[in-house]
Amino acid sequence: MRSHSSSIYHRLPHLFAFDAALYLGGIIYALQHAPELTASPAVEVVLSSSWCFISTPKISIWRGSVFSSASITAFFYSKDNEGSWFRSLFVHKVDPRKDAHSTLLSKKETSNLYKIQFHNVKPECLDAYNSLTEAVLPKLHLDEDYPCSLVGNWNTWYGEQDQAVHLWRFSGGYPALMDCMNKLKNNKEYLEFRKERSQMLLSRRNQMLLEFSFWNEPQPRAGPNIYELRTYKLKPGTMIEWGNNWARAIKYRQENQEAVGGFFSQIGELYVVHHLWAYKDLQSREETRNAAWRKRGWDENVYYTVPLVRHMESRIMIPLKISPLQ
Repeated sequence: MRSHSSSIYHRLPHLFAFDAALYLGGIIYALQHAPELTASPAVEVVLSSSWCFISTPKISIWRGSVFSSASITAFFYSKDNEGSWFRSLFVHKVDPRKDAHSTLLSKKETSNLYKIQFHNVKPECLDAYNSLTEAVLPKLHLDEDYPCSLVGNWNTWYGEQDQAVHLWRFSGGYPALMDCMNKLKNNKEYLEFRKERSQMLLSRRNQMLLEFSFWNEPQPRAGPNIYELRTYKLKPGTMIEWGNNWARAIKYRQENQEAVGGFFSQIGELYVVHHLWAYKDLQSREETRNAAWRKRGWDENVYYTVPLVRHMESRIMIPLKISPLQ
């Protein structure tokens, strides 16, 4: 049958599994010279379920070797050839797992669940928002019936402007979360607080998080400090690799007690990692981060984890007066 260049380009991707490395030369040559090869009316393409035969008067390709001849011949095994040596380079066998990634990465000794909220506040309302938050939230958490505690409350200083970030811990996991939500539905002060607060917001979003097993659990600390929230959006399927590398690397970032907490998302946007750091000021942040590069092994962590990241973001945050992390 007669063919043209678009036919070859359409067919070749389906034949890209070869029985030996030599076949690769033939397909590359065919792609590079497809306009020349297919311009001739004598081009013949024969396809079957397991092979492809291409013929033209100018040259000949046979198993990767190029010859000057009256015909070009290329023979490729199709993707159906499961035993192909070349195909084995691209197919990775996955060992079956009986545990979810979250089970493998999170702490076993606790069942803490975290919620992080991002509130984008109307610029003219930020001071009023902070005052309202500082007046109401501590009262709600004085009630011991709520299995929920404040971890930290901040305004973003550098990064997304006019933004508030809140972090809560639910001791007892999802049952504690649902217990707390059900009680808040009947709390009149909380409902009034939400109604008044809603007038000050442009948008809000949240995520449910688990903490990495190898990170510190966030504990109240005295200030003054600035906090950096570094957010990494990973490629799907790379969370275990990320955790394995950071489990070895976190020791390089502990000397100045800058590591506050490390979390990964469970609900909301998935494959998101949050690392929370504390520094005395921006200068100490720079010095601490530079010192990590002088430690043997830190560069390896960066080398192996950067390719896992689709997007990353840094926020420098100032704690509110009510934040346990000062």
